[in-house]
Amino acid sequence: MLAVPSAGPAQAAGPEQLVIDLATDTGAFHGGASGSLYGIYGDGAPSRNLIEGMNLRTVSTKAQDGPQHPGADALEILPPFVDSGGKDVYIYMTDIYRGFPYQWPGANGPERLADFKEKIKKQVAQVRTTGDYQDHVVYVPFNEPEGNMFGSGAWSYNNVSWLNDPQYFFEAWKETYRLIKSLDPDARIAGPNTSLLFDQVKGFLQYAKANDVVPDVMTWHELSSPAAVRTSVAKYRRWEKEVGIDPLPINVNEYGHNYHLSVPGQVVQWVSAIEESKIDADLAYWNIDGNLNDSAVDANKGNGQWWLFNAYGQMSGHTVQVTAPHPNQQYTLQGVATLDADKKQSRAIFGGKSGDADIVFDNIDPKLFGKTVHATVQEIPWTGQVGDSAQPQRLADQEVTVGADGTVTLPMTGMNEMSAYQVILSPGGNGGEPAEPSVSWRKSYEAENATYTGGGYSKNGPEGTPSNVGKFATSGNYNVGGLRTGSDGVLAFDVDVPQDGTYDLSVFANSYNLDGRVKEQGPTNVFLRVDGKDPQELRLTLGYKWVVWGHTDTTVKLTAGKHRITLSAKDADLGVTKGDAIIDKIDLALRDEHVIQPAIYEAEYATLTGTRPGYSYPEASGPGAVPLPTDASATFWVHSPTDGEATVSLDHLGGGRASLSLNGEELDVPRIGNGKPRTETVRMFLSAGINKITVTGTSRDLVLDRLRVSPSQGTLVPTVYQAEDGSASGAAKATEAYTFAAGGKSVTDIGNGTANALTIDVVAARSGRHAVTIRYSNAEQLPATHYNPDPIARHADISVNNGPAHRALFPTTFHFNSFRDLTVPLTLKKGTNRITFTAEELPDFDGDTYNQLDQRSPYAPVIDQIAVTPLTEK
Repeated sequence: MLAVPSAGPAQAAGPEQLVIDLATDTGAFHGGASGSLYGIYGDGAPSRNLIEGMNLRTVSTKAQDGPQHPGADALEILPPFVDSGGKDVYIYMTDIYRGFPYQWPGANGPERLADFKEKIKKQVAQVRTTGDYQDHVVYVPFNEPEGNMFGSGAWSYNNVSWLNDPQYFFEAWKETYRLIKSLDPDARIAGPNTSLLFDQVKGFLQYAKANDVVPDVMTWHELSSPAAVRTSVAKYRRWEKEVGIDPLPINVNEYGHNYHLSVPGQVVQWVSAIEESKIDADLAYWNIDGNLNDSAVDANKGNGQWWLFNAYGQMSGHTVQVTAPHPNQQYTLQGVATLDADKKQSRAIFGGKSGDADIVFDNIDPKLFGKTVHATVQEIPWTGQVGDSAQPQRLADQEVTVGADGTVTLPMTGMNEMSAYQVILSPGGNGGEPAEPSVSWRKSYEAENATYTGGGYSKNGPEGTPSNVGKFATSGNYNVGGLRTGSDGVLAFDVDVPQDGTYDLSVFANSYNLDGRVKEQGPTNVFLRVDGKDPQELRLTLGYKWVVWGHTDTTVKLTAGKHRITLSAKDADLGVTKGDAIIDKIDLALRDEHVIQPAIYEAEYATLTGTRPGYSYPEASGPGAVPLPTDASATFWVHSPTDGEATVSLDHLGGGRASLSLNGEELDVPRIGNGKPRTETVRMFLSAGINKITVTGTSRDLVLDRLRVSPSQGTLVPTVYQAEDGSASGAAKATEAYTFAAGGKSVTDIGNGTANALTIDVVAARSGRHAVTIRYSNAEQLPATHYNPDPIARHADISVNNGPAHRALFPTTFHFNSFRDLTVPLTLKKGTNRITFTAEELPDFDGDTYNQLDQRSPYAPVIDQIAVTPLTEK
């Protein structure tokens, strides 16, 4: 993947070059591409870890209690978003109405506008009850007005599009703008929020200036291409000068298509254009809300797109000039890069092409970096819309001599256009030991190239392409169907592996949760064999539509050479398939010492507060280490494949002491550090997906080198309790309806009133914080109003020993026979503790009225079991 880096420029006849000029400053790093439309359902869906770790800057969402979609209510997502570092919530005030075009009532335009103005008054009054949070609110009075409220059609103001005759929209803009400002003089208002930057927007600016109703933020949508972002921003800035308006903040509050979203190599092209333009922008909402626009999986897991934004959000300092081989051209190699002189660190993220390219860093300042640089190269692969991703793969970690002309060239070979890549450049030559790659041999095998026997075969595609961006991205553009109920199909992959060993195998697949065959059982089961032997049953991933990819993972033992791996709808030993699945590809990766070694998180690459890296520590790993004076901190975003015990090793060089926190909670463990260089290990419970581990200085200057994290077992032993063994009251009852429940039983009908509850008595060996991991299912879903499926996140109020309830949100699992885990930290006393699960329908913001469309479920999820584990070792 990465050839040996070289000093000096690449040869003219070589591969394409992405040139990063560290001497050409293009402005302070902004981070504005990390935005989301309808990406947060509520507090916990997604988790605050995912919001903060993605460095989410802006969110556009519906008006509080709006009926447009379930969840995503503005004032319910405001605290978790702001508390997780978010900047602004843009409230789509029109989403107080159902439908699109918006179904605002009234016999004529003036009546409809009068009704809307009353609803605006209520919305502003609600916002003004939120204290300091209201400073993070931006009001968006209209959404795509040219297409609905002030377009043509039955639900328009008067069937006159403002693009043809703007007077009615302009007058409505003026009235609503002045109304909001009269109610809240400090309010920020955004608009006109058109579906693209129409030329008529210049006339809107002229009118707004003449009537003193210029928006505080200029908004429009770019459901186009990254090239259009740069062009549109330049056009708009020209209009500002011509009209005589000072430059306004811009939020392109919808960007990207299904073909782009979830694919790091696609989204990085948008990120580069948005960052270069120094604007904010929100990922478009084509599918389900609460998953950060196909970035989040379940409540607390990130896919490849999430890790791209994690890398982007950890950039700092100033952006520098990046010259792409095909500037501002979609579906080519593009990137963004920064230089932080205080950190002595440059970061670049790039992607968009397959094959080879040279990443060239020009004008490397010897005063910052010296004569040698330390280059860490990572890959952020595509893992599907609903496929969890581990941390970026480390391709190389090397010391490279800077050429006499101040240039370093990193030759990238065999890139994948669906992946994004990151390079972190630091001062080198300090004696730090470079880390080994985290991967070695790996290969993908496309389903369309495999051999299919039996009935029912279909080769589906092409799926999403540059000419059909509304469809979903698919590896190789095609997939294979045929493994379904009643089939005798066999899909055979011929593989060739380099050595004897254990291999990780990932099957990229999809079953549509509402398909008739899939509805019967839930996850589609298929059967895996290697050379006709060693059968395994796999349950394939459910999704909210067809061609929504996830992956099911297992391991296989292979000897060096050729093998045939089969996926079958029948197995003589294990049974038959129920459901219907499509297969995209399989990935094989050698599970050698590179893979099983602890994951390395260098402190100098962490999110730092109150400190900066140092590079004069020859005993450190990597390029350096980080001194942590009192109250300074280093935050690491750590992946865990499962809920359970992990061993976290803190390598430090002594000098002081520090405390340790996990997911925002300070851990009750001894302070780290004792004045001498050493490694200290802490066994702690990590939640599946993303964990926030923060090391904070408490005395003198602890010099932190890195974290090393690996799964472990035996110290934090979980105690598992089956839900059916608990006490179900009222209508709550045990059921055998969901066959994939552990032991075949689970408890359903919890909620719809607090009398319908589940109570489980658990025993804690000691007092303190415990991880309570709930295995649950939830498939409640409303009929779609248009292209957005509308799954509902159920909630449970969880109390311990009749104490105050902790409310947890449980995202969809797409079928009630599809079970997932959600971990909730709770405080238990030594001995027996009674944990109670209840739920009831939650009222609207006023506390008195209720949603009329059943968008707030009164039920808790189906609960299969709970596992209770101490959060840390004693």
